[in-house]
Amino acid sequence: MGRTYRQLSAEDRCEIARLHSLGTSLRQIAASLDRSPSTISRELDRNKSSKHGYQPVHAHERARALRWRGSRLKRRPELGELVLDRLKAGWSPEQVSGRLALEAGEPVISHESIYRFIYAEITRTNDHAWRHYLPRGKSKRGWRGRKGGSAARFIQQRVSIHDRPEEIATRLTPGHWEADLMLFRLYGQAILTLLERQSRLILAVRPPNKQADGIATFIDQILRPLPEGLRRSITFDNGTEFARHYQLHTLGIDTFFCDTHAPWQKGAVENAIGRMRRAIPRKTDLATLPDERFNAIVSLYNNTPRKCLDFKTPAELFCSQLLHFKCESISRLSPG
Repeated sequence: MGRTYRQLSAEDRCEIARLHSLGTSLRQIAASLDRSPSTISRELDRNKSSKHGYQPVHAHERARALRWRGSRLKRRPELGELVLDRLKAGWSPEQVSGRLALEAGEPVISHESIYRFIYAEITRTNDHAWRHYLPRGKSKRGWRGRKGGSAARFIQQRVSIHDRPEEIATRLTPGHWEADLMLFRLYGQAILTLLERQSRLILAVRPPNKQADGIATFIDQILRPLPEGLRRSITFDNGTEFARHYQLHTLGIDTFFCDTHAPWQKGAVENAIGRMRRAIPRKTDLATLPDERFNAIVSLYNNTPRKCLDFKTPAELFCSQLLHFKCESISRLSPG
């Protein structure tokens, strides 16, 4: 039967340092850790210096570096190049992983492996530019929320999200939207973003200001050309820019509002805006953003595969919805 070897852990190295500083012999240290004396001898010889002695933290990091042989993205340069190209295009690691699996017919690489690779490169190279390969551009995982005031009490004819029909939450029927403003550093600049909940398609415009009458008019102009079945309801947060929501009732659109301090209740559009921030960060001056570039960014989002859509794109699914309603409309006009 072959022998197995257990690598020394950080705790093992701390214990070696403690016992060695007390003048304990190699054999006694080895016995206390249930290791061979040669293992302890090699560990001290490799990592002990005449100036600083044996430092367990340094020894552990050095051992990890010596064992590292590179991730799969390093060992397979063609795969690494393909993954990085798609990350550059704004895809998330999960989208890259899922689309590769869809194209290959089998799993190629997990999204967790891609995340670990990016964060490992940040740590190994101390180059935080690697974070720009990730959708949110963060050097560390995690999120910190911040609550503010709410203007819910100023919104007339406000209907709570808790009174919204259950079918909207299921995403089984198209035509239900979420809306939000993507704000920027310069006061008054914003992008009005509408997201269709089933397909995750976004429609976006740049209004000249955040006045409620103008925002309602823009939403009307965006949704009016769509078939009635693709404009059933909209869910808003409690910003005063949506205070004229009731003007949309003339289109047959029901309007609902999240609870105060609960933007996650319209999480699809929040997620979309977070993804858009990579191409249009908060510091952007929208006056310098050409229409061609703006439209290209929206198109790129709509043509990026999504895990929740089985790695189809929002544009593909929405177009199928639109075609369905057009065919249905034509069939009603056809003689029976």
